[in-house]
Amino acid sequence: MKHSDHCFTPFQADISEYTLPERFTFPFCYEPHPLSEIAAKELQQHIEAQTDWTHPFGLTENEPDSHGKMFGVLVVQNQEGELGYLSAFSGLLAEKLLQPHFVPPVFDRFEDETFFRLEANQIAEINHQVRELNESPISAQLTEAIHACQKQAEQEIESHRQVMIEGRKQRKLLRQSPNQNMSNDEITVLFEQLAQQSVTEKNQLKHLKQKWDNELSLLQAELEQHQNQLEELKEKRKQLSAALQKKLFSQYQFLNQQGDEKSLVDIFEGTSNPIPPAGSGECAAPKLLQYAFAHQLKPIALVEFWWGRSPKSEIRQHKKYYPACNNKCHPILGHMLEGIELDDNPLLENPADGKEIEILYQDEAIVVVNKPAEFLSVPGVNIKDSVLTRLEAMFTDVEGPFVLHRLDMSTSGILVFALTRRANKSLQKQFITRGVEKRYVALLSGELTADSGEITLPLRGDLDDRPRQMVCYEHGKPAETFWQKISSDEGKSRVYLYPKTGRTHQLRVHCAHADGLNMAIVGDDLYGQKDKRLHLHAESLSFDHPYTKERMHVQVDPNF
Repeated sequence: MKHSDHCFTPFQADISEYTLPERFTFPFCYEPHPLSEIAAKELQQHIEAQTDWTHPFGLTENEPDSHGKMFGVLVVQNQEGELGYLSAFSGLLAEKLLQPHFVPPVFDRFEDETFFRLEANQIAEINHQVRELNESPISAQLTEAIHACQKQAEQEIESHRQVMIEGRKQRKLLRQSPNQNMSNDEITVLFEQLAQQSVTEKNQLKHLKQKWDNELSLLQAELEQHQNQLEELKEKRKQLSAALQKKLFSQYQFLNQQGDEKSLVDIFEGTSNPIPPAGSGECAAPKLLQYAFAHQLKPIALVEFWWGRSPKSEIRQHKKYYPACNNKCHPILGHMLEGIELDDNPLLENPADGKEIEILYQDEAIVVVNKPAEFLSVPGVNIKDSVLTRLEAMFTDVEGPFVLHRLDMSTSGILVFALTRRANKSLQKQFITRGVEKRYVALLSGELTADSGEITLPLRGDLDDRPRQMVCYEHGKPAETFWQKISSDEGKSRVYLYPKTGRTHQLRVHCAHADGLNMAIVGDDLYGQKDKRLHLHAESLSFDHPYTKERMHVQVDPNF
């Protein structure tokens, strides 16, 4: 039986009622086609039933060192017109690149044990030398000797300076009051002797400094030689690692529908980051397309899903669908999908088209609006229509409007803009000093048992998959949210959210993360499950008016 027979899986379910999509899935933002959903469910059944391998997905309490995995299915049509699907996993599954039922990796870096041997041995030897130098006491001994030398030099030089000061005093007294019994010639000789003493003492100081400078120079040169040796080894290791990485990346050759082949090196060469990120080419989507093109299978629809426990830093929910990642997959899939007609990119569509913003309050200093959901606060990369641009068109004779804070495009609610520089300065200070009080209402996809609490999870951007945010205790910025339960029923909870900080996606991540409320906001397409809208609303805003200093409170109830 050919290997391709293992990878092409005919549908077990009856799919006769479904029509094929007119265009292929846009992999970075999509609604799964029914055929790909059926394929995903069949793969999930296979994962649960198979006995070929065991992976600690973390679906039971007996797997403390567990981690979930991204899987993907590609609905394809073979040359006989039969529909089926291919299955893939990202990275390693049960510590292997290849498992039965799944397409092989684009390049199996473990297949040829000699592929990396020479470079790996060289790097290993350098690592050993670096470790020896780091563990050697020479550096510490030389550093200590330099400090001791500097201290002793300072003491001896200072001691000699005190001798010079005392000698200067005595010479001054002798010059001012020479012995009255001395003749003029004797006084002249005395003054010459005193002058010579001064010169001698200065020369002694000069020689003393030179002596210690020489000793310090020898010690510092020895330390510098040791450090240079270490830096040279590290630089050599860096160059070898880069060469090895390039050698590896050149082995990853990706096809497209036209049969054009490009390596990872070539694909990333023209991007803003010409060095491919670690793990590039190991995701499910490029593996699936590579197999399809190599075996003359026509791609029909794609979907990827998460299986298992969420990572500590990211938010991934069991069985939920996710788009392809941007940092690693976007350049690769751009090449692989060349010439294939794709679904429209929803990120290029203006969701605010036909919507209006409601002005809640306006005077000479400020304007307060109620932003609809799916409406940008400020212009984006692809879409310029926003609350700010709408206000700029409305208020053409003011100094502003000035942006003071923002809401996610999907979040509805209250925004305040300054119309003058004076108002902008006052309100900016209030936001910085947390003099502005904000309250949000959210509907969560679960029933809370506690009544209130505080979430402190530091956040930073996910560099591999923007605009997602991730929890990071090493590089993340502090983020704090206080919450109060309003009600819980029918599997959902309504809550008040009080953000003490204003990090990107803070409320969404704090609600969805396992160490937060562990309940995604209903309709959160990034960290939960897509719905008609994101059920998050900036309900109230309180601040001091920038001119009158009176406390203002604006409130708009959510429409969910």
